[in-house]
Amino acid sequence: MSQASERYALALFEVAQQHEVSVEVEEDLREIKKVFDMTPELYNLIVSPKLSAEKRSNLINEVFKQANPYVVNTLQLLAERRRLDEISDLVADYIRLYNEAQGIEDAKIYSTRPLTDEERASISSVFAKKIGKQSLRIENVIDPSLLGGLRLQIGNRIYDSSISSKLERLQRQLIG
Repeated sequence: MSQASERYALALFEVAQQHEVSVEVEEDLREIKKVFDMTPELYNLIVSPKLSAEKRSNLINEVFKQANPYVVNTLQLLAERRRLDEISDLVADYIRLYNEAQGIEDAKIYSTRPLTDEERASISSVFAKKIGKQSLRIENVIDPSLLGGLRLQIGNRIYDSSISSKLERLQRQLIG
């Protein structure tokens, strides 16, 4: 993360809060990151020095026309200043600012099957309290190798109650 991406993220966050669109901006930024991750050709084209400033501006306006105008303006500003390669860091910085303001933490839950809404809500309320947050934004990852149970990752903390990890511990105890 660079200081530049932090500054852009903070400026965008402040504008979004003033206009009460911080949720919408956060969702748009996640979507833009997803678009760039899924289509590296588009990302490489948009950051390419071979693309003229006018074509880059038109491309940004066309591809992201559904996005919040503050997000599009930020992308245009990054393009003008030749800093579009900072977009991934800017998204991460904005999400961090948004999460801090909302008392939210991102979490990944690995399970053998999709979690129900009730299970998500229950896990969110229990673990959010443990880490001093209001709630967790959960991404559910299906991993059949767990055999059963759950593995929860919040930041750099991992809570593992999967059957596969219990079997590994048991195997180490028996061998050790």
